[in-house]
Amino acid sequence: MLRRLYSGRINGAWLAFLGSSILLAALIGLLAWPAGSGETSKTPLLVYCAAGLKKSVAAVAKEYEKETGVPVQLNYGGSQTLLAEFEINKRGDLYLPADDSYLDMARKKDLIAETIPLATMKVILAAKKGNPKGIKGLDDLLKDSVKLSQANPDAAATGKLTRDKMEKLGRWDDLKKHTTVFKSTVNDVAADVKIGSADAGFVWDAFLVQYPELEKIPVPELEDVSARMSVAVLKSSPNATAALRFARYLGARDKGLKEIERNGFKPVDGDVWKDTPELRLMAGAMLRPAIEETITAFEKREGCKVTRVYNGCGILVAQMRAGQHPDAYFACDVSFMQQVSDLFLDSSEISTNQLVILVRKGNPKNIHSLKDLGQPNLRVGVGHEKQCALGALTKNMLETAGRYNVVAKNVTVTSPTGDMLVNQLRTGSLDAVIAYVSNATASKDEVEVVEITLECAIAVQPFAVGKDSANPLLTSRLLDAIKARDSEDRFKKSGFKWQGGSK
Repeated sequence: MLRRLYSGRINGAWLAFLGSSILLAALIGLLAWPAGSGETSKTPLLVYCAAGLKKSVAAVAKEYEKETGVPVQLNYGGSQTLLAEFEINKRGDLYLPADDSYLDMARKKDLIAETIPLATMKVILAAKKGNPKGIKGLDDLLKDSVKLSQANPDAAATGKLTRDKMEKLGRWDDLKKHTTVFKSTVNDVAADVKIGSADAGFVWDAFLVQYPELEKIPVPELEDVSARMSVAVLKSSPNATAALRFARYLGARDKGLKEIERNGFKPVDGDVWKDTPELRLMAGAMLRPAIEETITAFEKREGCKVTRVYNGCGILVAQMRAGQHPDAYFACDVSFMQQVSDLFLDSSEISTNQLVILVRKGNPKNIHSLKDLGQPNLRVGVGHEKQCALGALTKNMLETAGRYNVVAKNVTVTSPTGDMLVNQLRTGSLDAVIAYVSNATASKDEVEVVEITLECAIAVQPFAVGKDSANPLLTSRLLDAIKARDSEDRFKKSGFKWQGGSK
């Protein structure tokens, strides 16, 4: 009896201790969970939104909160006013002005990171339905009987664009004098015209949908006055991943852009919405050391998945010709990009890589030039001319230098990647290989580089977005990440020379 009672006490105490331990571990886990992880965070997103976009963005934000449970707090105002606000308070997640010129200002102040285009719109002159004052153009706005309402050019995008255009035409001073009232937002201008407190006002063409009480007055001088609407992630955002997720939802062709179009704006061709989108990147194997860290950081920030397919470019091109169409292709040389150029948008040249001769440390075979690769009993490795850019460039270089036949008789190994050649050189299976200088970076303590000073020994690496990509904007941001300063440093450390995205 005593033994059973004692045993029961022990078991009860043990269960109590175990339960307390589990609870303590859970609390510690919650405290340790990073505040900005973005995966389960329901922290409200603060969005600075131009007042003229209020109706569209409010509807999208409501739907997003319903789908994800993440609240979106919208702060409306003139584009310039909002820019000044978050510059001062250093708070917020996203900025959505009515014109990209404000993003240029924010970028110069180092306030924003990624941007996602959404739509375009035009500035028009609007009157109340029926045009009671019979306004036919700019000259009629100067009549004493006409009351003109405008958005403040120092606060709102429509006002700024109107002023910029009228100054070029030499008409701003007169229009300014005859303006009855300057409002802080374009919405206020539309409301003035709607209720009749103003006879005309400069508004967005989309307002003809949102305010059926208005009608457009044809003004040829305004035909080329347009704006592009984009959303930007603020550098002040404590959770950039969550901010980017809502920005992607806002810019998705099957989500936010449908609402934006419904409200009269002309949407861009956005990405397809996915909470965790996936990209497929085909890249030359020699690029792997230079881009892996960048891609991993990109995945974490964007909350996406990038499937990498590394191989010889000849093999990759064959796969693409067989029907595999990736979201992006990063080629080892422009010659292999040209072979599939019909599948991709314009490419950007990111880097260059030099063909070199690699030998074991100490250069036991005394190889100092291409000529020396023809000496008797030498085991040479080169890239496979049909499977990779390395092989094709090597063949072209040797032919140009008049050394192809001499070197070819010593070639004992052909490989689809330079790394495979270096591995065989390190193990003693080969005496020399022709590879990229970047292939030597990881084995610099075991191999030596013999330079080849021929212009045809340089490979240029281009990156292009696929025409069939379901996520062209996300893929373009991957390109931006690869062109960024941190990525440049990684390329240089890996032995590449930087081009930075030139055409």
